[in-house]
Amino acid sequence: MEMKRREFLARSISGVGGVIFGSEAFGAARRKSTKHNPYELVPLGKTKIKISRVGLGTGMSGGNRQSNHSRMGTEKFNALAMGCYERGVRMFDVADLYGTHPCLARAFKNMRREDYVIGSKIWFRSGGIPEPERPSPDIVVERFLKELKTDYIDLLLFHCTTSEKWPEELSDQMEILAKLKKRGLVRAHGVSCHSVVALERCINEPWVDSVHARFNPYAVSMDVKTAEEVPKVGAVLKAIRKQGKAVIGMKIIGEGKFSNSSEKRDESIKYAFESGCLDAMVVGFEKVEEVDDFAVRARKVSVGQGVGQLLTGRPVRVA
Repeated sequence: MEMKRREFLARSISGVGGVIFGSEAFGAARRKSTKHNPYELVPLGKTKIKISRVGLGTGMSGGNRQSNHSRMGTEKFNALAMGCYERGVRMFDVADLYGTHPCLARAFKNMRREDYVIGSKIWFRSGGIPEPERPSPDIVVERFLKELKTDYIDLLLFHCTTSEKWPEELSDQMEILAKLKKRGLVRAHGVSCHSVVALERCINEPWVDSVHARFNPYAVSMDVKTAEEVPKVGAVLKAIRKQGKAVIGMKIIGEGKFSNSSEKRDESIKYAFESGCLDAMVVGFEKVEEVDDFAVRARKVSVGQGVGQLLTGRPVRVA
C-alpha cells in the first residue's frame, strides 16, 4: 500500500511539473526548508487585496440559502468565526446559496471592516435558491451589501460555472460587475468553477481576477473522476496563476470526506500547500478544533521539500 501511494504521488506530480532526482540537491532543499504558516497574508493575484492563506468556508452541505454553518445558530457561528479570526484567519467565504451573509454580519458587527476580507458568490443558475428570478448583478449586489452590512465586497464570484462558454454567456453580467468594481462596491471579481473546461477559459480571460477551484490529490468532489487526472487540473491552475490571477482552492479535505483518515488529511494539506497551484484555500471548518488540527498539519509541511518542489521541477527525492 505504501509503495502504491508513493508511486501515485510521483506520477501525479510529474504530470504537472518536471521531476529531477538528486541526493545532493535534495539535501540542499532540506537545509532551506521552513514551516508553512496557514495564517500568512498573501496577495490575491494582481489586486491590492491580501488574504490569509487559509480562509473559513461556510457552505458545508449548502443550498437553498442554508448550510451547516447557517443551521448551527448564531452563538455557535459567532464562536467559530471569532475563533478563526483570533487565530489569524482573515478570509471569510460566504454565498447567497449558503445563506451565510447575515451570519457573518452578526459575527463581525463590532469589527473594523478593513480587518477581514469577504468573498461571496452570485447564484446565476436555475434552482438552488428559493425565487426563480435572477436579477442583474447590480440589484443582487445591493442586496448583498445590506445583508452583509458593509459598503463593499472584497471578492465577488459567479457561483458554479461549468460551461466552456461562460465568458460569452455571462458577458453582460461581467460588464456590470466591472462597473461596480470601478465604483468601489466590489474590489475584485471572478468565478467559482466546477468543470475543467470552465477553468481553462479563465487562463486568457482578462476579466478574471480570482478563481475558486476544487483541488485535492484524491479527486474527491472535484472536476475530474480519478486521481490520475488531478495533474490535468493542476496544470490549468498553474497556467491561470502564471497570468497573474489568483487561485483559491476548495474541497481541500474532500468536502469533509477525509475527516476519518489522518493520512488523507495530511496528504491533502501537503498537496494543497506545496502543489504550486494555489494562492490560498478555503475550508469548511465547523469547529475551532478543526481549525487547530488543520494548522498543526499545515505546519508539519516544510517549504523546500516534498510535493511543491516536485511540481516546480526543482531537484528533490520522493520520500
